[in-house]
Amino acid sequence: MKLILKLVAGIVLGMLIGAFAPEAVARALYTAKVLIGELIGFTIPLIILFFICSGIAGLPKGANHLLGRTVGFAYGSTVVAGTLAIIVMTWAAPYISGSINFHGGEESALSSFIDIEIPPLMGVMSALVAAFAFGIGISQRQLTQLQQVVDQGKEVIDGLLSKVIIPALPFYIAGVFADMTVAGTVASTLQTFAVVLAIALVMHWVWLSVLYIGTGLLLGRSPWMLLKNMLPAYLTALGTMSSAATIPVSLKASKDNGVKEHIANFSVPLCATIHLSGSTITIVTCAMAVMALSPTMAIGSLTEMLPFVLMLGIVMIAAPGAPGGAVMSALGLLTSMLGFTDAAIALMIALYLAQDSFGTACNVTGDGIIALWVDRFSDKTSA
Repeated sequence: MKLILKLVAGIVLGMLIGAFAPEAVARALYTAKVLIGELIGFTIPLIILFFICSGIAGLPKGANHLLGRTVGFAYGSTVVAGTLAIIVMTWAAPYISGSINFHGGEESALSSFIDIEIPPLMGVMSALVAAFAFGIGISQRQLTQLQQVVDQGKEVIDGLLSKVIIPALPFYIAGVFADMTVAGTVASTLQTFAVVLAIALVMHWVWLSVLYIGTGLLLGRSPWMLLKNMLPAYLTALGTMSSAATIPVSLKASKDNGVKEHIANFSVPLCATIHLSGSTITIVTCAMAVMALSPTMAIGSLTEMLPFVLMLGIVMIAAPGAPGGAVMSALGLLTSMLGFTDAAIALMIALYLAQDSFGTACNVTGDGIIALWVDRFSDKTSA
């Protein structure tokens, strides 16, 4: 919640500096934005490499049937939720855009005092392939020393995110909004924020309703009672903004819904890492809204956006547990597959962080449904 307040403060600060401060002050803030943006670009492949590799290498052993079902249900839920968001935004995005325009090109109204580039060590796809190759190899061959290296690399990048990049995001966004204020496009852009966030929240609730009503009918359970038992997890996630921090509450809620203890103990913590349907809904919604706002990007159709969602379901494995971790993992795909510029990335981060707690709550509440279905199919297997 402090991060959201800092985000709002960054937006306000950027607009005030862009409107009233001397140009040198605005350029200094924009320079900070450029430097932070270069650091983010450098870090993206490292997030994908270390987090995905560590996640695959550390998957639980000796329960292949539980692992396969949990991963399958989680990935399917994420992809279907993202597809729902594409369909809704394909209809809604033209109404969002209207005459709204933001400075999405490479040139900006302000210029940086320092022109510096920090090239990433590898491309996004290279990092993704390397993460799977090493992760599977480490897992299959039980290379404990290499796994320690990967886990320690993950800790280094996690520290860089939590101690440097995420605290710097308000300044990054402030620099972009200062530039937009100077360009005269900030007012029209802010008018769409509430609409886009409202659409994302409604889709979260619609998706959870589909999950719980459908599961209740198919399993012969009361959807309301299933959802009522998961409500403490939803509310806890709103406050923590972290699926991992909500695991104890999610475990109890799943067991209250009748999930066997050993299945809940396996599937719920795993889903906290790999099941991010709410975050995917928000990322797709915000991405298509930003595309609608940009003069340089066209709104993607279902066939154009579906490959992005399929890749997003995989990259979400790399989402760090810190607030904003999901969107940080998605930045590589946004730039490589959708052609997002720096200004578009900044708007994307601002939109996503404004509702991060609700996306996390949707993720966590959906975990309860995954656990129920894993439990049901495990009963059929044992029978």
